[in-house]
Amino acid sequence: MMLQKKDFVEIDFTGRIKNGEVFDSTVMEELEKLHHNHSHPIEAKPFIFCIGQGMFLESIDDFLIGKETGKIYDLELTPEKAFGNRNPDLVQMIPMKIFQEQKINPMPGASLNFDGRMGKILTVSGGRVMVDFNHVLAGKTVDYKINVLRVLSDLNEKIKALNEFFFRRDFNFKVEEKKLVIEADKQFAKVVSLFGDKFREIIDLDLEVKEIETKGNERKNEEEAKKEQ
Repeated sequence: MMLQKKDFVEIDFTGRIKNGEVFDSTVMEELEKLHHNHSHPIEAKPFIFCIGQGMFLESIDDFLIGKETGKIYDLELTPEKAFGNRNPDLVQMIPMKIFQEQKINPMPGASLNFDGRMGKILTVSGGRVMVDFNHVLAGKTVDYKINVLRVLSDLNEKIKALNEFFFRRDFNFKVEEKKLVIEADKQFAKVVSLFGDKFREIIDLDLEVKEIETKGNERKNEEEAKKEQ
């Protein structure tokens, strides 16, 4: 089966710096090498995404169109096609007081989230901290090995894959004619509703978010009701 744009495809892949180390993989053997110093359990499972919807590198999306399921492909990407070239302007000085206000002790080599931007601390000198906001793989040529396992046809499976990709959650949901109803607790309901346009674009369903009580809130409400009785 030839892959097309907007197909939901399940793949196993391994990405490595050209002639170097692995930086990402869905294969257990490679993940164990990548996380050999980590104590938490390693989970290896295939990656499901919709081609052409910004869920993977655009270069990989373009490469996969016209390819076949059941085959393994090797792909080399230059920095321009992968994670971009290094930009000197993205190496910036941040005053130490910013870290002190957040009660953070900046250490060279540490990666931190700065209002949604990931930055790596390069040096700490007096009241100045140099931070590199380039992608960690910027300027690198990378190789991908991609095993195209299958194309998904089941709508429910596609929706589960989108929920996993966008929210890292396995929400309860149902499809009613041209509408997708997702159940989410108050903490996530507003966030999920922001993806209405994306769900409509990818699976051609209008999104409705049904806010539900969490189990914790249900127990709290039951206790309060007993007290009132």
